[in-house]
Amino acid sequence: MPVRPALIPCLRYADAPAAIAFLCSAFGFERQAVHADLDDRQVIHHAQLLLDGNMIMLGSDRPGETRDRYGWKRPAEAGGITMCVYVVIDDPDAHHDRAAAAGAEILRPPYANQGYPGRGYDARDPEGNVWAFGSYDPFASG
Repeated sequence: MPVRPALIPCLRYADAPAAIAFLCSAFGFERQAVHADLDDRQVIHHAQLLLDGNMIMLGSDRPGETRDRYGWKRPAEAGGITMCVYVVIDDPDAHHDRAAAAGAEILRPPYANQGYPGRGYDARDPEGNVWAFGSYDPFASG
């Protein structure tokens, strides 16, 4: 089976079921796969969400070997973020309205990019991850 090369952001959440609900409601993701623990449905071992054919993966943040090996911290534990996720979308203004209506913390309302084409806006999810949504497509700009 051929491999489809891709970069897929992987995130950890203290309340993964609530994060999945928020990401679907506010940002328009769709559940592709959600693997919850059989004994504790609040623990998500692995989830895959899609937005316009692009994927993120996430799971519950919990003590253990993986967390210890990578030194994984959620933004609240780290005191800030070390990266954000940029998502290319067609209409940042309409997407912003949806996210704001669903309770996303808007860090920067829709704006015109300075020095390059497109519009965008920035939001923070309930656990502190920053998401930048914009119409600028770096693949199309060459």
